[in-house]
Amino acid sequence: MTWTLRSIAGLLALSALTLPAAAQSPSSMRVAGNYSTNVRHSDGIERPFFTGLPAASGLTFTVNFNPMDVVNVKADDALRLLRSGTFDVMSVQMGSVARDDAFVEGIDLVGVSTDMASLRKAVDAYRAEMDARMQKKFKTKVLTLWPFGPQVFYCSKPIASVDDFKGLKIRSFTPTMSALLQKLGATPVTLPFSEVYPALANGVADCGVTSPNSGNSGKWPEVTTHYFPLAVSGSVQGHFANLDWWNKFSPAEQAKLAAEFKKLEDQLWDYAISATADSQSCNTGGACTSGTPFKMKLVEPADADRAKVAAAVKDAVLPIWRDACNKVDPTCTATWNKTVGAARGLTID
Repeated sequence: MTWTLRSIAGLLALSALTLPAAAQSPSSMRVAGNYSTNVRHSDGIERPFFTGLPAASGLTFTVNFNPMDVVNVKADDALRLLRSGTFDVMSVQMGSVARDDAFVEGIDLVGVSTDMASLRKAVDAYRAEMDARMQKKFKTKVLTLWPFGPQVFYCSKPIASVDDFKGLKIRSFTPTMSALLQKLGATPVTLPFSEVYPALANGVADCGVTSPNSGNSGKWPEVTTHYFPLAVSGSVQGHFANLDWWNKFSPAEQAKLAAEFKKLEDQLWDYAISATADSQSCNTGGACTSGTPFKMKLVEPADADRAKVAAAVKDAVLPIWRDACNKVDPTCTATWNKTVGAARGLTID
């Protein structure tokens, strides 16, 4: 049989038509970031990161970044929106999404990891289990895990110790924080960060709980008078991706993106640690380098306050979370004990 150039060209054209098309990487990234009221995180860190991500990773895609409140998204809907593919990447607040899966709150149970070094060990211990569960249950990939910083109290009424929490309405944002506050005699008021300032101003809440830097950037000292730096958690957050979207990238592309998200995570951990002292000083009339200066009254916690929190954790926080998590997953407590529990020297019976 004699092959002509024309017949060879025809066969090649036919082959091209019958071969499957090569998989294409995503051409865009739709991001719902942190609340715009968290100015230093949203505009100072997240926006520059995401807008610069294509160049930093060497990949080609467009980025549409908006803070979640700008696009009218509630923090507690994050896992559902990611699973549905409404967004490709979202900032996820663990305490807020715990309504959909109590397991996620196990990474930062109130009163368990109250300093940044202990919290980082707990987060690293829980990371693999968290990622596996998010992929299986919510079609979501964990890209970062990081804290806002130590969660402390801003109050509009005079306080001297945790005993003064009795009868006060205190902002909460996780189920276990509500359990702790109730055990200490307060009434928890569950509010997202964006709604706390007006709640404090209007008397809906007497105290708010957030980090020194978030409270400062959110102007909470404008509507509160007493600053009580009794740290009860780190408020762990994360950036999660829709798994179908993520899997459209090749393994090599995923590795490039993962490397950039690791840099973001490290930056956010460093900021949570470095900004705490300056923000506390700014809040309470001291030297103020990067925040807004205020003159709140600093009320230093006593060892007795910490002891009462620790007792409440043992009596209320751990049992309530155990029951809620084991209800949906009988292995929940065992998983926590071998990860966070082992890292923190705690065991849930």
